[in-house]
Amino acid sequence: MWKPFFKFCWFSAGLSGLISCAHPKITNKPEEGPSPPHTPTEELATFQVEPGLKIQLVAAEPLVQDPVIITFDPDGRLWTVEMRGFMPTIDGTGEQDPIGRVSVLEDTNYDGKMDKSTIYLDSLVMPRALALVPGGALVAENGALWLTQDQNNDLKADSKTLLDSVYAGSPLPEHSGNGLWRDPDNWYYNAKSRFRYRLLNGKWERDSTEFRGQWGISHDDKGRLYYNYNWSQLHADLVPPNYLGRNKNHKPTTGIDHGLTVDRRIYPIRPNPAVNRGYIPGTLDKEGKLLEFTAACSPLVYRGHALPQEFYSNVFVCEPSGNLIKRNVVEENGLLLTAHDPHPGKEFLASSDERFRPVHLANGPDGALYIADMYRGLVQHSAYITPYLREQTITRKLVQPVHRGRIWRIVPENWRPFKPVKLSEKSTAALIPYLSHSNGWYRDMAQRLLVERNDKGIEPALTSLATTGSNPLGRFHALWTLDGLKLSQPEVLLSLLSDHNALVRTTAVRLLEPLAKADPAVQARFEQKLRQIVADAPAEQILQISLSASSLNGATAHPLLATISDRYGESALIRDAVLSSLANQEFAFLQTLWNAPNWQKASPAKEIFLEMLATAVIRKREPGELTSLLALLDQKDQDFGWRQKAIITGLSIGGGAGKMAPINLPKAPGIMQKAAGKVDAPRLEAFAALFQWPGHSAQSNKISTTQKSVLTEEQQQLYALGRQHYLTTCAGCHGTDGAGMSRFAPPLAGSDWVLGDEKRLALIVLHGMEGPVEVAGKVYDKPEILPVMPAHITMDDASITAILTYIRNEWGNNAGPIGKRTVGSTRLTSQGRVVPWKAEELKKYVLETKVPEAK
Repeated sequence: MWKPFFKFCWFSAGLSGLISCAHPKITNKPEEGPSPPHTPTEELATFQVEPGLKIQLVAAEPLVQDPVIITFDPDGRLWTVEMRGFMPTIDGTGEQDPIGRVSVLEDTNYDGKMDKSTIYLDSLVMPRALALVPGGALVAENGALWLTQDQNNDLKADSKTLLDSVYAGSPLPEHSGNGLWRDPDNWYYNAKSRFRYRLLNGKWERDSTEFRGQWGISHDDKGRLYYNYNWSQLHADLVPPNYLGRNKNHKPTTGIDHGLTVDRRIYPIRPNPAVNRGYIPGTLDKEGKLLEFTAACSPLVYRGHALPQEFYSNVFVCEPSGNLIKRNVVEENGLLLTAHDPHPGKEFLASSDERFRPVHLANGPDGALYIADMYRGLVQHSAYITPYLREQTITRKLVQPVHRGRIWRIVPENWRPFKPVKLSEKSTAALIPYLSHSNGWYRDMAQRLLVERNDKGIEPALTSLATTGSNPLGRFHALWTLDGLKLSQPEVLLSLLSDHNALVRTTAVRLLEPLAKADPAVQARFEQKLRQIVADAPAEQILQISLSASSLNGATAHPLLATISDRYGESALIRDAVLSSLANQEFAFLQTLWNAPNWQKASPAKEIFLEMLATAVIRKREPGELTSLLALLDQKDQDFGWRQKAIITGLSIGGGAGKMAPINLPKAPGIMQKAAGKVDAPRLEAFAALFQWPGHSAQSNKISTTQKSVLTEEQQQLYALGRQHYLTTCAGCHGTDGAGMSRFAPPLAGSDWVLGDEKRLALIVLHGMEGPVEVAGKVYDKPEILPVMPAHITMDDASITAILTYIRNEWGNNAGPIGKRTVGSTRLTSQGRVVPWKAEELKKYVLETKVPEAK
């Protein structure tokens, strides 16, 4: 896999050494002189917060220094990870000194300000993650994960045991694992990592999971994980972890790492000249203010009860380079999530103090929103400081001082602090009502404590709450608490499959899955119940049924999934979910659909799904199945139609993307003659290359003789992946054949916009396009096409590169490979573009802008 043109940083976006040391001065903005540090009281006066709210100081240096993580324990004490070793000099000298620590802050007189600090653990090298666990804490430092224990309850660690020596995955802070975020499923998840952890039967275990995010991770009331990247402020998983990647024959393109907002604009209230890319035109506006996210981090789903109701379930994102925090209102649109800024032009919280560096957020037991402010001038790691930023930092005296830091709290104007409830002193029975608390912090904490105490005697009370409780979220947490205690009962879960609440019934499907796998009797009842409810199930339960169908007998699962595929086949997410449950059963399922009455009439969704199934079949590479599939295609009583074409496409593209020995056939497949003239010659040739028969010697690993001269083996794999992404992202408007679709989008086949300048094409995909556009001599405009092609800025560089490689070399297009770094460098050099392009504007921009070569 190729490496990106530039590397993204943890708090502040950075460039690799590929950027030239020569850099232009920023023009058309006020020059900024030194930016002296402020006292906490002075900094308090620099904030602008949403009307009706106020910001309060909770703690400041010397009580806390360089805080990067904050979290509350069951008794309301605030634990902080203090990365005191981060960038003590412009070159990072001393970064490996063991001066980091974990501290516990307490408000002993309950006036709302911390007045006592206890060092729980010190002498740490760059600590970066914390999770409170029975008797102590998990702490990530010096690249490893440690279990620390306080054995005499004095808030000081007495032991430190290595759990995982490779937890962080990288010695660089911006590329290292972090998070240790406990989800309702009782696993601890991480950002910038493929690991998750849990405590089971007194032992910690590590498991693999999908790679997520960069710095910070959170979850919503349904347990969906949220994270981000410094260039894209908000992403989330639409499905529970570890489902979509189960089928090695299918690569999903939806469900995980879903971008919620393409709006990257931010609205600082002060100039931001000291950002790593400040010399690039478009990074700063004429006043020197940062235009878009470059250091997005630490997304937090607000689930508290102190702020007004309209803030509940909003996601707040830190932007330390812009000295602000953005508020996002999240909306559910069917199975998808989207988010938007409720007040464009003005941020939820912004400061005119350049040293305000919000790097972490937390929900408090008091319902308030808490902010960790690292308070320093320099937040870019030394490995990626550009010459421009070095000059800015030194000239404006931003390196020092270090070892400062503040904790802030956002509350309503009339809010008053109060004495926290000590949950650690509550009995297990007394904790159960907290599972239904209006503050998500209490729900999460009560579940954690109940699972950790392992008191099996609370099963009746938890079951009663799960089945008859009045609060759906309380019922949800009761179900997961029962699961964590290994007390889930099939009878209870089966009864909840048709519950009136969609979240409860969906959770019941997920929790029944392992029980059905372990017990044939439970499996049989599960299958019977699913057949009864599938016709009237809500969409989110349908999604979970699709994911959990792998636990069913194939004789039940296939008709069930066929019904779902027919009713919900327009959803790319449902298609991926169904395929995730069909590992090594793809051909049998394809046969089911082939004979189904509802699958005889063409539709774009059915065409795409058959192609996906065929791609999975060829990846499995089972000769008997492929021979049978050819026979299915060549049935004498069937003419060549859309189904045969879809399967040939899936086989040819999926099979041509890797080194696969050809399948031996006794004679030429009859479908070859039927397809002649109805399938493009290159596609048919690629299909034939998968097989060999007397008189025909196949050459494996070729997409076509036309393309083999321009695409290497690696690029062919990218081409095949691009087809999958195209079907998910683009085919709905441009058609599976690239011919465009009336009322949606113009053709891509033969389009100069596709075949021409590859940087121009990348700009269109990244930022979108609006207005009339001319393709092959014809002008397309609304209502013949949609007025705007949306931006795909949240999609990662590799996925966009795959799509561009595909569309430039399909449907007779033969533009050759796209540069590995084209998308990354174009994204970088078009920094600040936040609206779609118009055709003439884009042509002018490409002519006038000298984009660095990306070869």
